[in-house]
Amino acid sequence: MSKPYILAIDNGTQSVRALLFDLQGNLVDKAQVALDSYQSPQAGWVENEPEAFWKAMCRACQHLWANTAVPKSLVAGVVITTQRGTVVALDAQGQPLRPAMIWLDQRRTEHYPPLAWWWRSAFSAIGMGDTVRYFQKEAEANWIAHHQPELWAKTDKFLLLSGYLNYRFTGRFVDSVASQVGYLPFDYKKGRWAAPGDWKWQALAVKRSMLPELVPAGTRIGEVNAEAALATGIPQGLPLIAGAADKACEVIGAGCMTPDIACLSYGTTATVNTTTRRYLESTRFIPPYQAAVPGHYNTEIQITRGFWMVSWFKEQFGLHEKQIAHARGVAPETLFDELVNTVPPGAHGLMLQPFWNPGIKIPGPEAKGAIIGFGDVHERAHLYRAILEGLAYGLREAMERIEKRSKQAITRVRVSGGGSQSDAAMQITANIFNLPCERPHLYETSGLGAAILAAVSLKLKPDFATAVAEMTRVGQVFMPEPAHAQTYEQLFRRVYCRMYKRLQPLYVAIRDITGYPNEH
Repeated sequence: MSKPYILAIDNGTQSVRALLFDLQGNLVDKAQVALDSYQSPQAGWVENEPEAFWKAMCRACQHLWANTAVPKSLVAGVVITTQRGTVVALDAQGQPLRPAMIWLDQRRTEHYPPLAWWWRSAFSAIGMGDTVRYFQKEAEANWIAHHQPELWAKTDKFLLLSGYLNYRFTGRFVDSVASQVGYLPFDYKKGRWAAPGDWKWQALAVKRSMLPELVPAGTRIGEVNAEAALATGIPQGLPLIAGAADKACEVIGAGCMTPDIACLSYGTTATVNTTTRRYLESTRFIPPYQAAVPGHYNTEIQITRGFWMVSWFKEQFGLHEKQIAHARGVAPETLFDELVNTVPPGAHGLMLQPFWNPGIKIPGPEAKGAIIGFGDVHERAHLYRAILEGLAYGLREAMERIEKRSKQAITRVRVSGGGSQSDAAMQITANIFNLPCERPHLYETSGLGAAILAAVSLKLKPDFATAVAEMTRVGQVFMPEPAHAQTYEQLFRRVYCRMYKRLQPLYVAIRDITGYPNEH
């Protein structure tokens, strides 16, 4: 009997990938379509037509079938993982009313539903007033309700991108519990929509009828309908399995199932996660997310701009390397790794704090990025290394917060995402964390995590522990170098860990004087 395969569709921020996996966790075939249709009507706004996401996904699937030797008859099921926090408003006929608001969108509103006085008093008493107001101002639903009230009045369903794609495949408004990351009335502890009396229903313009049915990740939510089959080439009637958000899938795709392993994601947003059975707030009053494995949580802390900072450096300062790479016919990343290695660990004292975006609590909404320690010895290479080191410092500080709150020592670090392909970044991480730094056996960990969900759902694997053990494995391991680890330990403790507290009053002053970033 021929072995079955799983089709995992990963709708990330930069591209859509259609991925065929076998049951040993091997990526058999892949097709990728870049997402180049984003629009920015105003500075800080990021939108995309929902239909553009759907068409990109359809093209990726069609390209996959055109170039794979795997018969469609051997594909056992389909599962989708998507970028988080991107929202779609639909009318009563299921048609988009406006472009999707992407998670990168920075617009905020000063107009939002008022909370009852007892809620305001309670939040003020526990120091959560600013955090709740931030939640209300950031909520896309509140922005649409105030700025586009006629459109909001026509909104019948308000979905995350995952829920929208599930609807296009099956005609049902159903989404995974583990995809709910955004400004929605969701109970992260119980994994369901908030109870009727919860403050989130007052804080947001959303009504319960606008939201989809929620099911655990790995649930069979329907079958590929005729319209989706025609558009994608996926066989009609194939089971569609409820996936999870890309970061949640990335965690299990990297094999991080226990709280002693930290999963770092070196993507557009850089994150550190552990998987735990208990509800654990790594930052007080900031909830963990539902993990891809039902009954588990991800203790995520993120640096919003993450490896976007590497792209920023390449765009602003990397023309020389890009030109040389083009002339040599090699990837620019190869030359950037060479650039890093021309500079010693610690970048001759150049230290970077990677808060290019404001935060909620740690860092707070006043936060800005900082680079200190400049001298006449410093060149572009030092700045590039300082970016990689600063991101690793930031994630180590976050990891130590998780350890402190969980009372669980982390003994290994596993790194996935685009930045994990850089040997220089991996070695810097091993040295700054002073722990073995492991690269998973393949790059497409989000897709693999989604495939693991499908394998268990379709009973191709008996349980998650078995599926993760048989479908994930460690590739290359980078060991800490004792002399460099000692240098980084000193810089981390004596400099990095003190930077934010020392600079915070200056960030507040900058915001007061310039108005940037606005207080939200």
